[in-house]
Amino acid sequence: MTQIIIGFFAIVLYALTGLLLARRLFHDRTKTYSDGPFTKPRIIAIGLFAVLLHAIVLYHTLFVPAGLNIGFFNALSLIGWLIALLLLLAALSNPVESLGVFLLPLVGIAVALEMLFPGDHTLDIAQALELKLHIMLSVLAYSLLSIAAVQAILLAIQDSHLRNKRPGGFIRTLPPLQTMEALLFQMIGLGLALLSLSLLSGSLYLDDMFAQHLVHKTILSIIAWVVFATLLWGRWRFGWRGRTAIRWTLSGFFVLLLAYIGSKLITELVLGR
Repeated sequence: MTQIIIGFFAIVLYALTGLLLARRLFHDRTKTYSDGPFTKPRIIAIGLFAVLLHAIVLYHTLFVPAGLNIGFFNALSLIGWLIALLLLLAALSNPVESLGVFLLPLVGIAVALEMLFPGDHTLDIAQALELKLHIMLSVLAYSLLSIAAVQAILLAIQDSHLRNKRPGGFIRTLPPLQTMEALLFQMIGLGLALLSLSLLSGSLYLDDMFAQHLVHKTILSIIAWVVFATLLWGRWRFGWRGRTAIRWTLSGFFVLLLAYIGSKLITELVLGR
């Protein structure tokens, strides 16, 4: 019962943080971060408290006596937790808090699904630490590249408004287009590094990355790596930006979505393995 209450408050605080950020983004266009009772640091503090409560829920659902329970909705909640944590910490020093309007309520939904459908896909507690490290690197890479995908969507909206000479509305509250692009490529660069480490650790510590139950995830992850690596190379070599960067980012994320979420969804919820 205590876990349910903690989870409920985590969901409420995620929703509240998203609403407060939306209010600042869509309505408080003439105010600075120091105006009003809900300043940027205070909103981030509320979000981080939600992250703390979420961590308590995760601890009880992930760590079971038999080992590590990484059922579909538990894994989804873990990814959401990392997305929220990375986003809020980054927002302390970078203008990325607007992404929380879209991401934080989704993380709250992930908490609700985790409590409703905890699943039962347990890794033996005796399994190698290297395998758990591989899983953590994979989740970190996916989480960061998920944030990059939402950043790309926001960048696409901003680019469309500017091209159509409609710079008003919430677009005025966003950082300049060049800053948004720079943040996007920083996220992709770090995400690609983590994805590289994930693939490397998998090749070293998994018995067979191309086994029947892993082959789709492995191939799709490699394709996503190629897409993101090509994007960074194109940025360095040809100065790719704008719509080109957005298309490549969303394409890479879609492939990664199929690799991490799609394959796990089919394997566990459809095939019941």
